[in-house]
Amino acid sequence: MTAADNKVVLILVDGMVPESLDACGHGFVRRLLEKSISNLRAKTVTPSVTLPCHMSLFHSVPPQRHGILTNTYVPQVRPINGLFDHLKKHGKTTASFYNWEQLRDLSRPGSLSYSHYVSIYDYGNSDNQVADSAVACISDKSPDFVFVYLGVTDEVGHRHGWMSNEYVAAVRNAWGCIETIHCSIPGDSYTMIVTADHGGHDFTHGTELPQDMTIPLIIRSNAPTQASDKMKDVNIIDIAPTITRLMGIEPDRDWQGQSLLR
Repeated sequence: MTAADNKVVLILVDGMVPESLDACGHGFVRRLLEKSISNLRAKTVTPSVTLPCHMSLFHSVPPQRHGILTNTYVPQVRPINGLFDHLKKHGKTTASFYNWEQLRDLSRPGSLSYSHYVSIYDYGNSDNQVADSAVACISDKSPDFVFVYLGVTDEVGHRHGWMSNEYVAAVRNAWGCIETIHCSIPGDSYTMIVTADHGGHDFTHGTELPQDMTIPLIIRSNAPTQASDKMKDVNIIDIAPTITRLMGIEPDRDWQGQSLLR
């Protein structure tokens, strides 16, 4: 497989703190880590709030550059191409599956080949519905880049507290979704990246406390890659350049992050 042939699935579990990986007790966590490059003490950006963190992940710049500092989207004064836009420009097909409506603004109109939104407040567990939609799309359409957002963990954290029994159960369910997606991928066709946007403490997040700023990052690649020195000091803005590196594309010239692979 050449870099140009490599496809990527990025799965983000909202508010997943590193400590929850062991606490949730899901067997797939350890199995994935054993086959992956990882840094379980990666850093996010300030403010450690969902939309600013996602904008930084997809645009590879800190919030002070893209200008989104709250969960309300505002147009960028000096626009930067996001990951979806950049991949579309290079002829790649992209897909997004999510259950928090504000994430619709991560891409410009026309950049997504496939998209499906499920309300996080729907009956049942919307994380499972998101995962099932992603699995169906991968099986039927095989897009080059797939983003899967699982948001129930953050909702449960705000309601019951980070590392509460309810929160840990939500993380466990998210890992069940991750395993389902992993098992549905045909052969070695996709690299899987699992991460979070921010952490949390008590019933909230958004501060510069280590509990809010520290996130896990796991990269399971079937392509011939090695971790770069940057893997020791990961920031969320490094994820987009890593994805383009995996797919054999140069990063956008305005991005500030660095690839974690070489």
